[in-house]
Amino acid sequence: MRNTIVALLTAFSILLSMSEWCGCAEVYAGDIRLYAKSAVLMDADSGRVLYERNGYEQMAMASTTKIMTLIVTLEHANLDDTVAVSAYAASMPDVQLHIRQGENYRLGDLIYSLMLESHNDSAVAIAEHVGGSVEGFAALMNQKAEEIGCEHTYYITPNGLDATDGDKFHSTTARDLALVMSYCIKKSPQKDKFLEITRTQSYSFTDASGQRSFQCTNHNAFLGMMTGALSGKTGFTNKAGYCYVGALERDGKTFVVALLACGWPNHKTYKWSDTRALMEFGLTNYNYRSFDEAQIPEQAFEDIKVTGAKGGSIGCVETVKVEAAEPLDSCVCGIDGLLMNNDEKITVTLHKVRELSAPVTKGQRVGHISYKVGDEEWKRVDLIAAQEKEAVDFGWCLKMVFEKWSV
Repeated sequence: MRNTIVALLTAFSILLSMSEWCGCAEVYAGDIRLYAKSAVLMDADSGRVLYERNGYEQMAMASTTKIMTLIVTLEHANLDDTVAVSAYAASMPDVQLHIRQGENYRLGDLIYSLMLESHNDSAVAIAEHVGGSVEGFAALMNQKAEEIGCEHTYYITPNGLDATDGDKFHSTTARDLALVMSYCIKKSPQKDKFLEITRTQSYSFTDASGQRSFQCTNHNAFLGMMTGALSGKTGFTNKAGYCYVGALERDGKTFVVALLACGWPNHKTYKWSDTRALMEFGLTNYNYRSFDEAQIPEQAFEDIKVTGAKGGSIGCVETVKVEAAEPLDSCVCGIDGLLMNNDEKITVTLHKVRELSAPVTKGQRVGHISYKVGDEEWKRVDLIAAQEKEAVDFGWCLKMVFEKWSV
C-alpha cells in the first residue's frame, strides 16, 4: 500500500513539473525563440508592428499599466501638488511604499515610487488626486488609450492589479501596450519627463512633514542590458504572469517590445531573454527604406480633360495640368522612409479622375498616390490641379460667336 502511495505521489509530481514546463517552454516563431504567450516588436516612430505572436489577444497586463498611469499624471497634473493619502490607498497590497492614511506627499515624489519600485499604494493615491477617484482616473486612462489608437485595452485600476467591471477585465494586448509606450517616449508633450523618470536609477524623498524618509531604486534591469535601452516597466500578477514593456534606440531606429504572460514563478528572467531576442531581431533585420525606390505610374501627372471649360474656341478640348500637393519625397510619421526588411515590397497605386467638369479651381484635389507595404497604407500624396479652368457662360459664347463672324 505504501509503495502504491509513493508511486502515485511521484507520478503526480512529474505531471506537475511537465505542466509547468509546458506553460513556460520556449516557443519557436520563425527564427525567434520566445517564452511569452503574447509578444510584439514595434517601430516606435510609425507604430508599425514588425513582429507579433498573439499580439492582438486581450490579456491581463499587471504593472505595465503604470506607464499609462504616469503619462496621464504628467499630462493632467502639477507635480508640485500635495497628495493626501486615503484609507483606500493605504490599504493596497504589496508591493507598497507603506504610506498611511492622512499623510501628505508631493505628487512629483510619488511618481518615482510608482515607476521605480512599482508601489501599488502610491498608484492609487496618485489616481485619487489626479482623477478625483480611481474610477475618474480610469476614465482618463481609457480616454488616452482611445486617443493613442488602442483597440482592445480597458483600464480599471491605476496599478495593474487584476480587476473586473461587469463583463470587462483590466486588460490590453501586446500591440496596444507597445503603442502606449511608443506614445510615451515619442509623441507625448511630456515624453522628456517620462524618460527622465523611468531612467532614474535611485530617488530619495520624504513625506510633507519631513518625518518619514524613503529610498526608491529602479528595478528595470533592461536599462543595463543593451546599448541604447531607453525605458521600460515590469509587471506581475497571478493572472498576468510576468509582463514587460521596454524601448530601445540605436542606429537611428527606435523599437518597443511588449510581452504578456512571459512565464510564472520561478521564471522571472524569461522576460529579459525575450526582450533581448526581439530587440536584436529588429536591429538585424529592419532598416529604413525610402518610398522613393517605388516607381510611380506614368499616368499620375498626365493632363486631365476638362469638359465645359472656356478655351480658345467653342468646342475646343481643354485640359488641366496635374501636380503633387507635397513633395513626393516627404517623410512618413516625421521620419524619412519606413522600417522594412529586405524582402518587403512597396506597392504604389494610382487613384485619379479621368475627366473633370468646369469650373476647376487651382489646388483642387483630383486623386492621390497610395504607398503600401503589405496590406497597410503608409503614405498618401494628393494630386491637385495646377491651374484653374473657368466654365463657359453666355457672355463667353457670345464673344466667341462675335469673334468668329468678325473675321
